Amino acid sequence: MTDPTHPALAPALRDVRAVVFDTDGVITDSARVHAAAWRTAFDDYLRAHPPEDPRQRRPFDPGDDYLRYVDGKSRLDGAAAFLASRGLDTSGEGVRAVAADKERLFTERLRKDGVDAYPGTVRLVRALRRGGVPVAAASASRHAGELLTHAGVRDLFDALVDGGEAARLGLAGKPEPDLFLEAARRLGVPAGHAAVVEDALAGVEAGRRGAFALVVGVDRAAGADTGARLLRHGADIVVRDLGELLVEGTPQ
Repeated sequence: MTDPTHPALAPALRDVRAVVFDTDGVITDSARVHAAAWRTAFDDYLRAHPPEDPRQRRPFDPGDDYLRYVDGKSRLDGAAAFLASRGLDTSGEGVRAVAADKERLFTERLRKDGVDAYPGTVRLVRALRRGGVPVAAASASRHAGELLTHAGVRDLFDALVDGGEAARLGLAGKPEPDLFLEAARRLGVPAGHAAVVEDALAGVEAGRRGAFALVVGVDRAAGADTGARLLRHGADIVVRDLGELLVEGTPQ
C-alpha cells in the first residue's frame, strides 16, 4: 500500500506514486566509464578522419561534449550527434564504427573494474520501497541490467526497461519520453502521478515531454552551470546527491 506521506521522504516526493530512475550516473557510477570509452573512441576517430576545420579537431571533452551530445542517448544517436557537431558525415559507416568501438571499450572496462551504486540513491530507493512506492530503472544502454547486477542493486527495482527492450518495442530514444513512459506503465502508474530522476539533459527533457509529475535532475558534475542547464531542459528541482531527497535520520 503506497504511503505518499512517508516521513522519510522529502516533501517534493510525497505526492508521487512511482519513481523511474535513469541508470548511468543516477543509480550507478558508470557515466564516467561511458565518458572515458567515448573519449577514446571519438579521439581515435578524429585522428583517423580529421575535420576540414582545424578548430573542430580538438579532442572530445568528457565533460561538456559528453553532457551535450551523448549522455542519455543510444550509442548510434550519441555517435551521430557528436560527429555532426564536428562537421563530419553521419550517413555512412563512421557512426556505426565509432559506436562499435565505444561498445568494445566500455565492455572491457566494465568487466575489468565493475561499477558501484551511489549510496544516496540506494538509501532513497529503499525508503521509497518502505513507503510502498514502486520503483523502476530505465536506460538507453543494453548494459543496464548487467550494471545493476554488478552493483548489487538489481533486486531493488520492480521493473527495468533497457536498450534491448527499447529496440524490441521500437521505443524512440531520449529526448522522447517513450523509455520512461514504458517504465511507468510497467509500474502501473500514469506519468502524471510519477517522478523521473535523471542526470542527462536529454533525460530531463524526456521527463518533461512525458508530462511526469516531477522531474528531478541530478548534478553529479557540480559544474558552474550544469544545474542551470538541467533546469532549462526540464528539471523541476536539481540535487547533487539523491540522499538530499530524504529527511535527516532516515535509516541506511
